[in-house]
Amino acid sequence: MANVELKPANVFEQFAKINQIPRPSKHEEKIRTYLKDFAKEHNLPFKEDETGNILICKPATSGMEDVPTVILQSHMDMVCDKLVDVDFNFDTDPIQTYVDGEWLTAKGTTLGADDGIGCAMELALLDANDVKHGPIECLFTVDEETGLTGAFGLQKGFMTGKYLINLDSEDEGEMFVSCAGGINTQASFKFTREEAPTGYFFLEASLKGLTGGHSGDDINKKRANAIKILSRFLYMQQDKMDLHLAQWYSGKMHNAIPRDGKIIFAVPADKKDEVKADWNTFTAEVEDEFHVTDTAMEWNMSSTDAQKVMPKNVSRSVILSLQAVDNGPLTNCQDEELKELVETSSNVASVQSEENQIVIVSSQRSSVMSNLTNMANCVKACFELAGAEIIQNEGYPAWKMNPNSKLTKVAVEQYQKLFGKKPLVKGIHAGLECGLFSEKYPNLDMVSFGPTLRYVHTPEERLLIPTVQMVWDHLLEILKNMPKK
Repeated sequence: MANVELKPANVFEQFAKINQIPRPSKHEEKIRTYLKDFAKEHNLPFKEDETGNILICKPATSGMEDVPTVILQSHMDMVCDKLVDVDFNFDTDPIQTYVDGEWLTAKGTTLGADDGIGCAMELALLDANDVKHGPIECLFTVDEETGLTGAFGLQKGFMTGKYLINLDSEDEGEMFVSCAGGINTQASFKFTREEAPTGYFFLEASLKGLTGGHSGDDINKKRANAIKILSRFLYMQQDKMDLHLAQWYSGKMHNAIPRDGKIIFAVPADKKDEVKADWNTFTAEVEDEFHVTDTAMEWNMSSTDAQKVMPKNVSRSVILSLQAVDNGPLTNCQDEELKELVETSSNVASVQSEENQIVIVSSQRSSVMSNLTNMANCVKACFELAGAEIIQNEGYPAWKMNPNSKLTKVAVEQYQKLFGKKPLVKGIHAGLECGLFSEKYPNLDMVSFGPTLRYVHTPEERLLIPTVQMVWDHLLEILKNMPKK
């Protein structure tokens, strides 16, 4: 396939400049300096808040002074991940991009199009002198990827616009008008390790090759969760024999469906063959259960060295709670327009053994805040009954759909005029900064869209080049056709 031209040129020029600047989450100093210098060079007023968010303003073009101010928003940080054998320092090195057919990607690292391409569109608009628009405020937030710190720290009155376009979505042709809120629940079981009973045999069992995915976007796709699968097996064995858990490692990220896991446990030596037989039966049943979504499962069970184990009561409580705790989509949205969208869900994300504790992290999501609280409380109660110590984070709010959104109406109309079809207007069962904006600016009329990205947060991240032109054209038409005050 022939490589395609990078259009619009002004957007890709800005993206190339951004990718020369290191911008890991929580270390956005260099990109913040670049944005402020950009504003100074273009004689545009700007301000920076205590959190590090930057707002650059541009006055209306001639004849558009009566149009309400539109805010364009993206986040300046990026997820930093690379292939194991790639020599790269995200604190100093520029991202090296190349064109692969219709896609732009990077050499062994994340591309940074999430959300560098949104920032590039804002800068291209601020730089342009041939685009018709009303007053514009371009907001660049910090630390979206690891804590939404910028959106949390945004103060009332920092922005003045009536409408906000978030440029941090990943499927061209889809416009998002709501998102879920979320809470993380951490359960810790504390203990002092002890010797296993005499005559016990140690086994190590592992599972890998699951599809995994994002715990919001992919939670309704019936994909296997490695933690829940391993807990099922341990629960059944514990019900049949004396079992002592030693180690459990599964999952790494709080917002991902765990793809692999390993457990080490001890059983009476005369039961080891029974456990192995049960494992073979169990794995075949699970493979059949998930034969559509998870086709590359890899299972292993082998003997391993003896080691200290958790106390019997702790081992039992961990297994019981992980068997019992809610996981997966629970309810769908009641709004007719969003009835296919998951409303409330929970995902057991990671289990990590340490010398004197085992830590379990799960995430709850809902587009209805009362249901989010209830779901988080259900998970908390399950682990509390098992004797764990619980920590729940502050969470982030949902963004509720506005059925009377003027901005959505304009965006849909202009998309249809440009491309001869309606965009898909939907909600997303994941967190967007729009949720926090709606909490602090309750009358803000918002929509989120962007070009097509794939494999974000991984070294395979890629941007579909033709969709950048489509989003750019759509954005300009929206700005040109906003209703006057």
